[in-house]
Amino acid sequence: MRLLIWGAGAVGGTIGAWLARAGHDVTLVDAAEDHVAAINTHGLSITGTVDEFNVRVPAFTPETLTGTFETILLCVKAHHTEAAAYMLVPHLAPEGCVVSVQNGLNELILAKIIGEERVIGAFINFGADFIEPGVIHRGNRAAVVIGELDGQITPRVQALYAVFLDFDDRAILTTNIWGYLWGKLAYGAQLFATALTNDSIADALVAPEYHQLYIDLATEVLSVAAARGITPKGFNGFDPLAFMPGVDSAVSRQSLAAMVDFNRQSAKTHSGIWRDLAIRKRRTEIDAQIGIIITLADEAGIETPLLRRLVELIHDIENGIRPQGRAALDELNQKVKP
Repeated sequence: MRLLIWGAGAVGGTIGAWLARAGHDVTLVDAAEDHVAAINTHGLSITGTVDEFNVRVPAFTPETLTGTFETILLCVKAHHTEAAAYMLVPHLAPEGCVVSVQNGLNELILAKIIGEERVIGAFINFGADFIEPGVIHRGNRAAVVIGELDGQITPRVQALYAVFLDFDDRAILTTNIWGYLWGKLAYGAQLFATALTNDSIADALVAPEYHQLYIDLATEVLSVAAARGITPKGFNGFDPLAFMPGVDSAVSRQSLAAMVDFNRQSAKTHSGIWRDLAIRKRRTEIDAQIGIIITLADEAGIETPLLRRLVELIHDIENGIRPQGRAALDELNQKVKP
């Protein structure tokens, strides 16, 4: 299977390196010219506790790429999905498909542009960071899931699943990819809250004074999922059923404790959201991930005051209006109902 990976940063670069090393025909595309040049000159290097290696794999910018591919893994940030989709269309074979290996509900955007029948969903939770051109750090192993949007087990998704097993032999083929995506959105809302501070994910989640905040954030997201008929799926300590409306807070706190334990074991201590704000000084995926939930909540008549305030606070940090720190998280915490 010839694979084109569109977006060779933390996620795409990690997957691409593993699959290329396993013998798959992989081509990388990335907008960062210095990253592409480094890969073509020195190979793509993976560092971290999972493994360390260097692999040769062809890399191009969107402007220099030629040819068509039957399978394209889209691994760009959520807010770049639409632009990337239009750029990759000329490189998608007539019977080809695009796999959204991203955070959020980007499958909805892709379906409008290339057709729902040509989109496959994927969910990942492993931690990785872009360190410098040609170098990516993988911090842990975590959930990797793939599935058709309509829940069918088709020959093409089975073939792709076999490929994903060469990346992680614990990968899952699911009939409920939307459940995993919405579960990640609920967890993602909690991660956005932790990124308001400079604490690690685990240190932020373990602080008891914010437990109700984390619970209520997830509950707002999952209320929207329920209104859309979604059955959310859990992963890596996050149990969506523990954050559904009306659940005993003691059960919710058990899931928070499991999430803390999972993140304590990762060499990646901070989220990619925090890294976008603190290190890379660029805009986050807040509008593409959380903003769309607010829109869907409005359509369903569901109130999301915490999510709305979270978006405002992240924007304040992006725009240099307020610094990262516990004070920002305290500001959000004031919105929690007693």
